[in-house]
Amino acid sequence: MYAVPPDPYLPEPAVVVRRRREMPDVWTLELRTASEDFSFQPGQFNMLYAFGVGEVPISLSGSPDRRGVAVHTVRAVGAVTTALAQLRPGTVVGVRGPFGTSWPLAEAEGRDLLVVAGGIGLAPLRPVLYHALTRRERYGRVAVLYGARTPQDLLYRAELGRWRSRLDVQVEVTVDRADHEWRGNVGVVTTLLPRASVDPGETVAFVCGPEVMMRYAVAGLERLGVPRESIYVSVERNMKCALGLCGHCQWGPYFVCRQGPVFRYGDVEGLLRVREL
Repeated sequence: MYAVPPDPYLPEPAVVVRRRREMPDVWTLELRTASEDFSFQPGQFNMLYAFGVGEVPISLSGSPDRRGVAVHTVRAVGAVTTALAQLRPGTVVGVRGPFGTSWPLAEAEGRDLLVVAGGIGLAPLRPVLYHALTRRERYGRVAVLYGARTPQDLLYRAELGRWRSRLDVQVEVTVDRADHEWRGNVGVVTTLLPRASVDPGETVAFVCGPEVMMRYAVAGLERLGVPRESIYVSVERNMKCALGLCGHCQWGPYFVCRQGPVFRYGDVEGLLRVREL
C-alpha cells in the first residue's frame, strides 16, 4: 500500500554517517534521519536532495528493521548523483520519503522466494534479503540469482560471500565478461535460472535490473513454470515530484512514483515489451 509521508513536500535533514565505495562510480551512503522512527518497506525509495544541486529518487538499500537509518546505493551518472556520491560523513542532505510501492513479501510467506537481479538492480532487492533471512522460517526455499557485466561490477561482494556461506539460501552469481581471476559462471543472469532450487509453481519471483534484462528474465521464469501472477518487477523512471503531480514518470496509465516502482508483471507486461517507452 502506498503511504504518503507526513509532509511529502518538505525535505527533512539527514546526516551522512558512513560512506563506502562499492565500485569506481558507485557508493553506499548511510544516513541518520531526523526522525528516529523513520522506516520503510523493501522496494520503496527516497528523494535525496543535494543542496545547491538538485534532487533525485534513490532506492532504499538497507535493512528495513533499522529505524532512523536510510541506506542508499548511488551510481554517479549525473550532476546530482555525482554530488551525492562525493558527500563525506557529517554532511547534511535533504530527504523526502519513503515513497512508492513495495515488494509483496507477505504474499511470498510459505512459498519459495526467488530474487533475480542485474547490475545495480541488486540494491532495491537487498532489503528483501535482509527481511527474509532474518525471518527465514516464514519462507520455503530462498534463491538469489545475480549478474553483472564484469567481476569489478559486482555489488556488495562481502555480503554475497556471507550469504553464499549460509546453508539456508542459494546464491548464484554470473558475469558477462570474466577476467583472469574469475572462477565463477560466465554469461547473462538468465543462464542461472535452470539452477534455481525452487518449486516453480510455488515460487514468488522478484526481478530488478535493466529493462532488457527483466524482459528476458521474466520470459525465462515463465518457461520455468513460475506463474505470471507471482512475478514482480521494479521499474525505474524519471521521477521528479514522487507524488504523481508532475507527470515526469508517467508510464502508460501509471505514475511510477505512486503505482510503482514495484509492479506485478502481468499488469505492465504490454508496457515492458515496448522498447524505449
